[in-house]
Amino acid sequence: MSLTPSGVRSVTTFRTRYAETDAMGVVHHATYPVWFEMGRSDYMRQIGVPYTEVERLGYYLMLSGLNVKYRAAARYDEVLTLTTHVGEIRSRTSIFMYELRRGEELIATGETHHICTDKNYRPARMPDVILAAFGG
Repeated sequence: MSLTPSGVRSVTTFRTRYAETDAMGVVHHATYPVWFEMGRSDYMRQIGVPYTEVERLGYYLMLSGLNVKYRAAARYDEVLTLTTHVGEIRSRTSIFMYELRRGEELIATGETHHICTDKNYRPARMPDVILAAFGG
């Protein structure tokens, strides 16, 4: 059963750090999933269910899939804007969607797939408070 996402979008603006670049002065590809996590955390706080609350309730939203499409290089000290939203919600799974921009230029897009588990890592139905916050 698929539920309807709320349409909430979280916007995170940040400056790239030198440690995130490679020898060519370009942000390393492995950094983008870390930025997605930053956006996802901001999104969860914005909808009123920070990830600390998910864990306090006895659940995890474990990563089960990751996709990144790199469209342009990001470099040190650039200001980037990451927009995060939920693309799909089901009773046990969710998909977060990401757009990373430098001004109006699209740098990367991506998505992360998550499955809700209990503290013993068994798949579980998301608590109603999380589903409601996601808009389902």
